[in-house]
Amino acid sequence: QVQLVESGGGLVQAGGSLRLSCAGSGDTFSRYGMGWFRQAPGKEREFVAAVSSSGAATRYADFVKGRFTISRHNGKNSVYLQMNSQKPEDTAVYYCAARKTSGVPGTSADGYDYWGQGTQVTVTS
Repeated sequence: QVQLVESGGGLVQAGGSLRLSCAGSGDTFSRYGMGWFRQAPGKEREFVAAVSSSGAATRYADFVKGRFTISRHNGKNSVYLQMNSQKPEDTAVYYCAARKTSGVPGTSADGYDYWGQGTQVTVTS
């Protein structure tokens, strides 16, 4: 199994940027496709982005295309979410998740095996 710890959340003004990090430990990180999800108060957890185990392939939710970028560094056992041009509606707890697959994981939270504890992102207008 793999343990995941997110960091990098915080408070940012609309139009600003944040970079989230997720550090993995335990099992071989490069065996896992990785995803980012978010959950706003009173809403269900939703898919944000995913990356294949090698980092070669990615998938994004429509509402973040062109603004967010997912990447990974297997040598550092880490996955990142660069968030630009942020909007107040991006305010949520952001979670990273892992699925043991070489491909790009899907958009359903049920398809992931391991989760981090989350990091709060607040975007002010």
